[in-house]
Amino acid sequence: MKTILFAIPGNETLAHTLSEKLGAEMGKAIIRHFPDGESYVRILSDLTSQKVVLICTLDRPDAKLLPLYFLSKIAKNSGARCTCLLSPYLAYMRQDKIFQPGEGVTSKYFAQILSGFADSLITVDPHLHRTSSLNKLYSIPTKVVHASIHISKWIKENVQNPVLIGPDSESEQWVAEVAKNAEAPFLVLEKIRHGDSDVEVSVPNIETFRQHTPVLVDDIISTARTMIETVRHLNRAGMRPPICIGVHAIFAENAFKELLNSGIERVVTCNSVPHPSNAIDLSDLYIDFIENFEKATF
Repeated sequence: MKTILFAIPGNETLAHTLSEKLGAEMGKAIIRHFPDGESYVRILSDLTSQKVVLICTLDRPDAKLLPLYFLSKIAKNSGARCTCLLSPYLAYMRQDKIFQPGEGVTSKYFAQILSGFADSLITVDPHLHRTSSLNKLYSIPTKVVHASIHISKWIKENVQNPVLIGPDSESEQWVAEVAKNAEAPFLVLEKIRHGDSDVEVSVPNIETFRQHTPVLVDDIISTARTMIETVRHLNRAGMRPPICIGVHAIFAENAFKELLNSGIERVVTCNSVPHPSNAIDLSDLYIDFIENFEKATF
C-alpha cells in the first residue's frame, strides 16, 4: 500500500517537502472553481486501496472547506483505503462555549464536519483553552504535535544572549518550556491593576536583563495586539528591540506590517501557515503519524 499526498491549493510546498522525506507519491488532482464560484474537484491518480493524506492548513478556512471535503469524499469513492487530514493550523477552536444568547459552540460543529470525512487528524498546537483535548471534540483519532522544541532550537542557533518574555501569567507555562529547551532565562510581565481602566505593566528584574535580546513567543499571531503592546512595554523599559516568534502566522489585515513597525528586530514564524516570515520548519513532526496513522489509537 502506497501513501499518496494531496495538497489543497496553497499547501504545495509542505506537500512536496513531505513527499521527499517520506518517499511518497504526489497525487494528481484538478481543484478549481466554476464561474459561479462553486468548487470543482477531480482526482486523476489511481487510489485503489491506497493511503491518502490530505494536506490543508486551515487558516481562512471557509474557502478551503468544501474543496477539502469533496477531495476526501472522491478519494474514498475512488477506492482509497483511508484518508488522513494533515492540518498544521486547526481553525474554529476559539468559540468553545456560548458567550452570548443565540451563539453556538462552533469548535464542536467544525469538529463534526471534519470527523465526517477524514479518518484521522494531525495538527500543531491547537488553541485548546476550556477543552482539555481534541478527543473531546473529534470522533476520529487525533494527534497534537508541538512546535516548542523547534522554536527553542531556532533561538539557540540564531539569538545571542536571549531572554524569553511572557506577556502575562497565562503565558508562563508555554514560555518556561521554550526557555528551558533553549537554555535561556525568561521573564513574565507583571500587571498591577490600580482601577478598572488603570493597569500598570512592569518588567521584573529589568537591570539583570538589559543587555539581553528579548524574545516574545506566542502560539497564534492574529491581530498581533498582544505582541505589539508587549513590545511597547519593553521599549519603555529600555530593553533592546525584541524578536517576535509565533507558531501560527495568521496575521489578520495589517497586523504583520503593524508588528514590523512597532520597534522590533524581527518576526519569525513556523511554517504551519505559509507566510514570508516562516523560518522554522515543522515538517518532520508529521512523519511518524503519516507512516503509522492506520493503526493509531490516539
